[in-house]
Amino acid sequence: MKIGYDAKRLFFNGSGLGNYSRSTVEMVARFRPDISLALFSPKRGNRQGFVMPPQAETCYPNGMWGCGPLRSLWRTYRMGREVKRAGCDLFHGLSHELPTDIRRSGVRSVVTMHDLIFVRYPELYKPADRALYVHKYRRSCEAADRIITISRQTRDDLVEFWHIDPEKIDIVYQGCHPMFYEAVSEQTLEQVRERYALPAGPFILSVGTVEPRKNLMLTVRAMVEGKIDLPLVACGRWTPYKEEIEAYAAAHGVGERLYFRNQIRFTDLPAIYHMAPVSVYASIFEGFGIPILEALNCGTPVITSAGGVFPETGGDAALYVNPQSVSEMRTALERVIGSESLQEEMREKGFRYAQNFREEALFPTLWSCYERTLSR
Repeated sequence: MKIGYDAKRLFFNGSGLGNYSRSTVEMVARFRPDISLALFSPKRGNRQGFVMPPQAETCYPNGMWGCGPLRSLWRTYRMGREVKRAGCDLFHGLSHELPTDIRRSGVRSVVTMHDLIFVRYPELYKPADRALYVHKYRRSCEAADRIITISRQTRDDLVEFWHIDPEKIDIVYQGCHPMFYEAVSEQTLEQVRERYALPAGPFILSVGTVEPRKNLMLTVRAMVEGKIDLPLVACGRWTPYKEEIEAYAAAHGVGERLYFRNQIRFTDLPAIYHMAPVSVYASIFEGFGIPILEALNCGTPVITSAGGVFPETGGDAALYVNPQSVSEMRTALERVIGSESLQEEMREKGFRYAQNFREEALFPTLWSCYERTLSR
């Protein structure tokens, strides 16, 4: 058997979609070393340092299709015939998309849908971007033989908003990189602390893009209201929302306690989680919420949002707050920071719950989806 994958984000994206792409291919390569893999990318390169499995090959556009803007057109309009030419039995679009010619190729296909935030919260997106996403992603769902969603929440959104047949959808949860399972030495902790000039003592941690949907302002307001004197370290890409947070913090006397870090090496994240007595993730809405799972695997207590997908990701190990309630966030922070026994209890629950998202648990559901697709 030979499986093809859309590898654009695998090679070039350092955040969520790239991590999902890499972990999926690595998992299949690990559990099925007898299967050939073909990774299709519109351009050459490997910005994320992905280690190629021995049974994998890379496939690129040829001739004029490998030049400039035509590379993107190749990925959308011609990649299906290259999948066929490479001899693939199955093609998996790892990030919402399938090439438009995949059905004409005769190759069975699966597409992973991570979320429909652009449908549920259209005001968060530029109209042109949202229209493009709806057109491309809905078409991909219709063309696919089967659809993978990374949570029940996304499956329900596909059914509610786009009326996708639920029998066509398989829920295959997302895992996190195995490095988050490992212990971190004191030497590594100090090296990472020094590398990013992090606070010398404990701090509140937030991992994720600094944007309105991630709702970091709630934590800052809770720090002010509760006079919580721990620093806040926010690791993630910046948007203009950062300036809004900084202005509020400066006006309320906590500006010097905010540490924004936007170029964290992915391999340094486990150490940063291990430094923090609590990780906050008060997002308004997500398709899954991978920083919750990363924190649980690192033994870091988590405070996250009530409702939506978050109880799927955090289970009984997290504390849940109304993402609009400053008082609930303040109370949750005070509870966790002020109680070592609660921290230990949350660490133990987090370790147990995180086992549900290890590769050993996830691979059988992914492979069952592939088998259903091929036997369709």
